Amino acid sequence: MATEEISHEQIPGVDPDTPLEEVLVTERPVWEEGPPHKLFKKLRSECPVHWTSEITEYPEEAGYWSVTRADDVHTVSHDWKTYSSEVGGITGLTHAIMPLELQQAMFIAMDPPKHDRLKQLFQRGFTPRRIADHEDEIREIAVRVLDGLGDRERCDLVTDVAQPVVSRVIHSFMGIPPEDDEIWARLMNTMLAADDPDINPEGTETVMKRDVPEIFERCGKMIAERRENPTDDLTSVLVHAEIDGQGLEEHEIVMGFFLLVAAGNDSTKATYSSAMRALMENPEERQKLLDDPSLIPSAVEESLRMFPAFAHFRRTATEDTELSGCPIHEGDKVLMWYLSSNRDESRYEDPDRFDVTRNPEHQAFGAGGRHFCLGTALARLELRILLEETLKRFPEMQIDGEVANVESGFLNQLKTLPVRLRA
Repeated sequence: MATEEISHEQIPGVDPDTPLEEVLVTERPVWEEGPPHKLFKKLRSECPVHWTSEITEYPEEAGYWSVTRADDVHTVSHDWKTYSSEVGGITGLTHAIMPLELQQAMFIAMDPPKHDRLKQLFQRGFTPRRIADHEDEIREIAVRVLDGLGDRERCDLVTDVAQPVVSRVIHSFMGIPPEDDEIWARLMNTMLAADDPDINPEGTETVMKRDVPEIFERCGKMIAERRENPTDDLTSVLVHAEIDGQGLEEHEIVMGFFLLVAAGNDSTKATYSSAMRALMENPEERQKLLDDPSLIPSAVEESLRMFPAFAHFRRTATEDTELSGCPIHEGDKVLMWYLSSNRDESRYEDPDRFDVTRNPEHQAFGAGGRHFCLGTALARLELRILLEETLKRFPEMQIDGEVANVESGFLNQLKTLPVRLRA
């Protein structure tokens, strides 16, 4: 499939005189205007497995390989023996924000067999049938938040709609009371968006000094309550889980709790906000949904393709290997860029075009393998309900102010989306 030629001059944040092989993919200037899609397009075409030699904001961190094509992301994702989640953690930063030991207490940063046993404990609660049983409850939450906007002319779709809806949904699964929604949302946002000066103005060092201790304290109280009085929420599942006859240690329970709340908090919020932005920027696509709401599930899949909530996940090579002819050495970091693979020209025609009828396969939930996202059914249901209910109430919503992205090479989400609700 023919692709448009991109020169260095067209890539924001990249010096035109820097050879492509020497570009540092996660440098802050490269991301100032949002995800660097032009850079990823050039990498897919000319250097699909690319080495970044350093992360200048974190000089103690080693460099990494960027994997940008869908086929290569699929290969890495499926080969957990060669590309480990546990050895080095799941993001490009091994120790800089969250120590590796805490990452490894989450099943997303474990390898089989422990990963499989722990994940299996939760799969019963996230089957499509079980999730479908919650549709009325989730719709009630979305309706309550949207109707709560009342006669307002404007709002911020991220903070006034997406955040309260997704928080209440995942918190209801975890057994967190409504009065604690804002507290846990703040903790998740500052932990995951630690690099963003608006969300976390005190800097990344506060994650370990302030946020992690608060998470352990608050979660510790819930753990003690569930030990004394078990319930049917997912926190109780963690507290009473056994693997090979042994319960989880407290830090494993806390980090398992963190993983589920963080994923539920960020994934749907990110994709919903970006989907609504795309619909407002492409009114002809929005009109298709208004004319035929049965297209909304297809629009959900296209939104997941174009706007995956997480820009990358990371693996670590456990042995010397080769990927698309590129030698990978034991211990090397390998980043799977879903931002890039979901716009791979070899898989999608006109991949940068938002098309609500496309109904694509994609890698927004990972590319299969052991770590395929546990919450896919829940995310899809939330997105469908949110789009249905938002479009029903505000079919002429328009962007009304500056849209801003979270400053992060890990999260792919908006932090502000100011809108005028009615024409």
